Amino acid sequence: MSKTRIRTFAPRRLLAGLAVAGALAALQPAPLRAAPAPESFADLAQSVTPAVVNISATTQAVEEKDADAPKLPPGSPLDDMFEEYLKRRKQQNGEGHPRRSSSLGSGFVIDAAGIVITNNHVIDGANDVEVIFTDGSKLKAEIVGKDAKVDLAVLRVKPPKPLAAVKFGDSDKSRVGDWVIAVGNPFALGGSVTAGIISAKGRNIDSGPYDNYLQTDAAINKGNSGGPLFNMAGEVIGINTAILSPSGGSIGIGFATPANTAQPVIEQLIKFGETRRGWLGVRIQNVDDAIAESLGIGKARGALISGIDEKGPSASAGFKPGDVIVTFDGKPVPDARELPKIVASTPVGKEVEVVVIRDGKEQTKKVTLGRLQEKEAKADRPEPAPKQPPREEKTHVFGMDVVALSDASRAKYQIKDSVKTGVAIVKVDSDTPAAEQRLSPGDVILEINRQAVNAPEDLVAQAKAAKADGRKSALLLIANAQGQARFVALPLD
Repeated sequence: MSKTRIRTFAPRRLLAGLAVAGALAALQPAPLRAAPAPESFADLAQSVTPAVVNISATTQAVEEKDADAPKLPPGSPLDDMFEEYLKRRKQQNGEGHPRRSSSLGSGFVIDAAGIVITNNHVIDGANDVEVIFTDGSKLKAEIVGKDAKVDLAVLRVKPPKPLAAVKFGDSDKSRVGDWVIAVGNPFALGGSVTAGIISAKGRNIDSGPYDNYLQTDAAINKGNSGGPLFNMAGEVIGINTAILSPSGGSIGIGFATPANTAQPVIEQLIKFGETRRGWLGVRIQNVDDAIAESLGIGKARGALISGIDEKGPSASAGFKPGDVIVTFDGKPVPDARELPKIVASTPVGKEVEVVVIRDGKEQTKKVTLGRLQEKEAKADRPEPAPKQPPREEKTHVFGMDVVALSDASRAKYQIKDSVKTGVAIVKVDSDTPAAEQRLSPGDVILEINRQAVNAPEDLVAQAKAAKADGRKSALLLIANAQGQARFVALPLD
């Protein structure tokens, strides 16, 4: 009788296989699970709503004298007659009183003694501001200070007893996906609560130079501007400021100024009645891949200095156009948009270390920050063009016609005297990289690959040398007719 063999796993092999499988399972990351949604926001809303207020701002415009009224000499016998006529006409038309316009927004109390925060656009231009609380009581408010760049305003009221107040939290610790509630007091109807999550961080909506918004899908409706955005601990992590909407109502895209951006501004407004921002005194631009390659700095990063204010702190500290700022006061600078925010939030008068890349190597410079001042640009009068300008000898390079910078080209393109050297662009071919970089007639090429350009032949020679060295692009420093400079990378092929 034949025997049938039955094959089985040996116990040792089985145990070894289980051990390996167990080790592999241990290396696998645990599956991610969403935290359960809160059963209710009621306790949180009840605790914070008393500190949220309505802001009523009234602007009173003074009625100007009737433009149709005849101009009579003082003491004229007809003066009284026309005065009476105009008075009757205004009464018939319902005029004769100063015009008033009102705006309604929200705000919140951060100090029981009477400090209230709202948006600048809620109270901007107002002659009379009133704070209305959830119990219906009203108090006149004094504007302590306001800042249009971050859209914040600080108000002060004098309450008969301590007010309910809320505290700021650390907005940097908030994560995309965290639960938040937006609380407002629109149209003095009383507290209004909406819930959602943080949809994004660091949003730039081009509303100001320091945009760094939290985005949320918690509904921010009309009248909620200036109200707080709370985390689940009842801390203010944002100030509701704007919405993106084609209809004017919430479509789930709202923006709040982060608490960590707002707090330094609020502290300065309370202390000084104004914002005092740090100032470095440089003009900057972003570093793209082409500029990074032409500078030899590897990946695109940092803020490229395109100009230096001769009266600014950077000039005396030894900064130069072409330097790429990669670290400021110990904080990394990922791009040009981030640097103004870091500098502005740094105290005036503080000495800071700044790491720059120059000629492919890192250098550390120390600079004492000045104070950013609001400056009005004044346009210079253009010089009259000569009647018979001399003929321009044109050179074609990089898809452009360039000429020597002369009195004739200065007059023709109204180039300021501050642009002392370079070659003027007189024509840009369409469908070229130069056209894509928005170069135009009247721009002046100051440098190529950090070498000064004094004549068209300098530009051609440096371009040939860069191509012979195996470079793919050349870095040009371009000034417009007003003298504002920027770097542009153009391909050498």
